[in-house]
Amino acid sequence: MDVDAISSPDPESDQELAFEGALRPKSLDEFVGQTKVRGQLELLLKAAAMQNRAPDHILLAGPPGLGKTTLAIIVALESGKPLRMSSGPAIQHAGDLAAVLSSLVPGEVLFIDEIHRMARSAEEMLYLAMEDFRIDIMVGKGAGATSIPLELAPFTLVGATTRAGLLPNPLRDRFGFTAHLEFYDEPELERVLARAADLLGLELSGDSRAEIARRSRGTPRIANRLLRRVRDYELVHGGGASVAAVQAALELYDVDPLGLDRLDRAVMHAVLMRFDGGPVGLNTLAVSVGEEAETIESVVEPFLVRIGLLTRTPRGRVASREAWKHFGLRPPAASGAQPGLFDDDL
Repeated sequence: MDVDAISSPDPESDQELAFEGALRPKSLDEFVGQTKVRGQLELLLKAAAMQNRAPDHILLAGPPGLGKTTLAIIVALESGKPLRMSSGPAIQHAGDLAAVLSSLVPGEVLFIDEIHRMARSAEEMLYLAMEDFRIDIMVGKGAGATSIPLELAPFTLVGATTRAGLLPNPLRDRFGFTAHLEFYDEPELERVLARAADLLGLELSGDSRAEIARRSRGTPRIANRLLRRVRDYELVHGGGASVAAVQAALELYDVDPLGLDRLDRAVMHAVLMRFDGGPVGLNTLAVSVGEEAETIESVVEPFLVRIGLLTRTPRGRVASREAWKHFGLRPPAASGAQPGLFDDDL
């Protein structure tokens, strides 16, 4: 293979840049998975169109990578209205939000990602904006301050959050519809991969799609990322995207058959090998792998708990029987496990 053909710019590089945008579905019909949520959104949008009004405010809640941003874009496209995008961390003062709201055109869709991270003063301004489509602007300071009401164009707020419990009740209650996105099963991820492979021009067999889907942690974003790495491996080594090539590519990038990455395995090895399967406290575990406790708790543990490798107990984190089996280890006799929990067939 000619190295210059890879490193030199050519017209195909424009296609690669366009791929990022093309990967997102443009309609609810193209969107894979989340069947119940898609049906609910379709009804909400059609009803709003029939009544010639802006759709109700929508809250999209769920773990990262399940399609919240994509659904917000689809809401705007299916409504035929422009989309304004922002994020909670970017709105740290009420004035930041007032500037955004006052510039909206009638029917515009305002998407705020990680809405739970907005400043409290901005949240309080948003209450009135969502209900009455107006905000109060304070002019002046002290005893001479006065409030000036500012009317807003009707708009649809689409909020996305990975931690719905952090939203204050007054804000959460003002959304007309709350969608809870669930993790994808493997057949749904295979459909996501089939569509992305077509866009990449990559021939991917059913077995290869299944292998990637199995390691994607139930998340389309991860599935697409792994597919890109498989495509890169095939581009460099040739030979097609066979199951063997998929396994070799994902092994190169430290993704094991369960989808565990380097940090996941480091945490599990610490629990299993250093602490005899637990229990072990969060701070002790974080120090043992050289990571922040918050990273372990919010990034690593949710997946390990969800697939049944780790259990949270009042005394600390404990490895499950499945964890010992997955890593090919036998629990120590004095591990503190309940009698009969582990059989001799490990």
